[in-house]
Parts: sequence; C-alpha cells; structure tokens
Amino acid sequence: MMRYLQRLGKSLMLPVACLPVAAILQGIGYWIDPVGWGANSVIAAFLLKAGGCLIDQMAILFVIGVAVGMSDDNDGTAGLAGLVSWLITTTVLSTASVAMLLGIEEAAVDPAFSKIQTQFIGILCGLIAAACYNKFKNTKLPDAFSFFSGKRCVAIVTAGASIVSTLILFFIWPVIYNALVSFGEMIMNLGAVGAGIYGFFNRLLIPFGLHHALNSVFWFDVAGINDIGKFWGNAAGGVLGQTGMYMSGFFPVMMFGLPAAALAMYHTAKKSKKKVAAGLLISVAIASFFNGVTEPLEFSFMFLAPVLYVLHALLTGVSMAVVALLPARAGFNFSAGLIDLVLSFKAPFALNPWMLIPIGLVVGVIYYIVFRIVIVAMDLKTPGREDDDVDESKVQLANNDFTDVAKIILEGLGGPSNVASVDNCITRLRLEVKDYTKVNESKIKSAGVAGVIRPSKTAVQVVVGTKVQFVADEFKKLCK
Repeated sequence: MMRYLQRLGKSLMLPVACLPVAAILQGIGYWIDPVGWGANSVIAAFLLKAGGCLIDQMAILFVIGVAVGMSDDNDGTAGLAGLVSWLITTTVLSTASVAMLLGIEEAAVDPAFSKIQTQFIGILCGLIAAACYNKFKNTKLPDAFSFFSGKRCVAIVTAGASIVSTLILFFIWPVIYNALVSFGEMIMNLGAVGAGIYGFFNRLLIPFGLHHALNSVFWFDVAGINDIGKFWGNAAGGVLGQTGMYMSGFFPVMMFGLPAAALAMYHTAKKSKKKVAAGLLISVAIASFFNGVTEPLEFSFMFLAPVLYVLHALLTGVSMAVVALLPARAGFNFSAGLIDLVLSFKAPFALNPWMLIPIGLVVGVIYYIVFRIVIVAMDLKTPGREDDDVDESKVQLANNDFTDVAKIILEGLGGPSNVASVDNCITRLRLEVKDYTKVNESKIKSAGVAGVIRPSKTAVQVVVGTKVQFVADEFKKLCK
C-alpha cells in the first residue's frame, strides 16, 4: 500500500509543479486589488485570471498527471482516458444534471453536488483511467472491431468503469458530505477545542476535497457562524474576540509552519538532489507564505509520506485551538497568507493580529523540528530523498545495444511471464516480479549494469544509469 501511495505521490509531482507560479500570480493580483479582485484594476484582473485558471482547474491537472503517472509506460492515452472519466463524472453529477435526473428544481439539489469538481474526484478519475489502461492496452478484438483494439479501446473501457463509479458516487457523496456538515455543527459549540478539531479535519480532508463541507459550517452561514462575513462586517452579529476564531489559527501554519516544513524537507534532501528539491520547495513555500495557497506544498508530500501529512493536520489543530484561546483574531477573504494578514489589521473585528507573527515563528520552529526528525528517523521519501544514489548518474553501460541489454536483464528476471510491472526513474529500472526465486542476479549483472537491488521479495531495482529510459523502452517492448 505504501509503495502504491508513493507512486501516486510521484505522479502528482508534474501537475503540482504547475501550481506555485499560478498561486504567486494570483497573490500579486489580489494584493493590487484586495477589495475588487480585479474589478478596480485591469492589471490585477489579468494576473488573477492568469493564475486562477490553473488553481481553479487543479483537479483536471491531477486527472491527467495521475492517469499518465500511474500507467505502466506513462503513455498519453491514459491521460486522455482520465479526461474522459472526469467529464463523465462531473457532468452526470453536476447540480443541473442531478436536478434533471431527480425531476426537481436545481435549487433543491443537495449542496454536495455543487462540490463534485474536487481534487479527490480528479485523482479518482486518474486512477480509474490508469487501471483501465494497464489492463486493456494490449487487448485484441475480433477483426470486425479491430479498429478499437489496443490503446484505442482504453477510453471506451474507462467510460464504462466511470459510469459505474459515478453511480456509486451519486449515492455516497451526499451522505459523506452531509455527515461532515453535521459533524461540524456538532463541534461548533466546543469553543477552542472545537476550533482545534475543525482545523485537524480541515487539513485531513483536503486530499478528498471534502474540507469544503466543514468550511461551509464555520466560514459561511450554514449554521449561523458565518465567520468570514461577520469578521469583515459584511454580516451582522459579529462579536469582538469571538468572530474570526475559525480563521486565525490558520495564519501561523500557512505563513510559517508549512514553509518551515519545506525547509526541513530541503535540508534532509540528498546533496545531489538539493537543487532539484529547492526548485520545487522554494516556490511552493512562497505561495503558502504570501497568499496561503498550500495545496502545491501539501500534495508534494501527502502521498509520498502520509505520516507527515497526519502530523501536519494534528499541528494545524493545535494551532487553531491555541490561537482560539488567545486574544488574537485575524481573517481572510482569500486565504491565510501575508496579504490577508496585513489587510486584517483594518477589519472591524480584528484583535491583536500582530500576535500571530510571534506565534507563527514558534509554530515554524515546531514544524521544522518535527518534520526533520520524522523524515530522518523513518527515512521518508520526501522530495529529494528518492532512492537513487549520487554515483548512479555516472554509470555507463558496457553495451550500448539497448535491446541486447534489455534481453539479458529480462532473462535474469525469469522472462516476460515473471514480470508484473515495469517502471523507471532517472537511473534505475524499477520492477515487480511474480516469483522472486526465478531472479538471477548474476545474469542481470552480465548486461553491464552497475548493480541489482532487492528492496523486498517482489521488488527488483536494476541500476542502469542515465540511459535507463532507452533500456526501459526496449524492455517494455520485449514484455508485450
């Protein structure tokens, strides 16, 4: 299971890499026009639209990234199939479609269906597409249907599988969503403890896209709290010292905690990969600090190291509870970054918002220590800590006939029938075998590779060097 999650995390790296610059553009636009969000400035509108188009469509980026990344040979066909799955799922489960299916007015449709275009649904559609691609990419049909043989049938099969998953979601999505809304209403009377519980589940539910259910209870007027509306004076009923308690605790985490976690991941990265890790981590940390867009940073480790994400959720809950107990209140229109913190100083129900800065510095230190200790102690594969060693990039094959090299490796693995899956990273062939007793390491090494690593009974890693992609391509052909 852990290996599957790490592969999923690796698949998300490509779409995640698209997000930091979008978040920064959006943050600059919001800074230029924090009230009108582009209505008062053409430049702000341009930047907000340019950045927002990617942030708003993050789920679609995840669909394609997961579908391609989780496919056996990273083929674009899987990405197309993922898009097919996404379109079917989100169209059938849109509020307009559900209203038509149930024969009711759109206004009467369960609010859960207005939150169907989430990252979780994107990842789910990507996984469905990848599974269908891996299973049916080599399917041979009768002559009359031969046009749809092989990869051309993948989208069709994916559509069928997506109809089934959509039917299941039609019944369970509202149940889960409304259960979370009820849970939020239950804890809203617990004061600071309730704020902490909310903060914990807010982060924990982000991978599933269900945090919107809880947010609606605390931030909007679902249960009378309406923290955002009251804090900015857009709704009546605000209470100084109380209003804002469901937003304030996010500032220390988003401005200081997560950037500190990024620093810990950078410091624990391998020396040979620090530059690569820095390229990702610096940009996502900036997005989190300035405008509170945390998903690019969170998705960079939530599947690669799930234990870190649970700790992050716990620390967020603690921050929310502690800040709720203190006389410090700040709020946001966009998210809990520096921009909104500065704007909070003039809000009607702001209370000592400056206190969130020293609190944030403490939270940052805690995040750094916890992340650094856990990453090293558990050898977690966060960005820059992949298994490839420094000298592997200098490996040179003894034989540049890649087909011949692939044949020898395949023979050493017990032949095509013994190979369960094929993948590769920068320098290694990463393989899963069915029967580990058939693996002949001496035979594999005779191909001139640098080494053979056996992480588990069924896992085999062959250190090929920087030409691994050519060997992998030939290897996959031989396995068909």
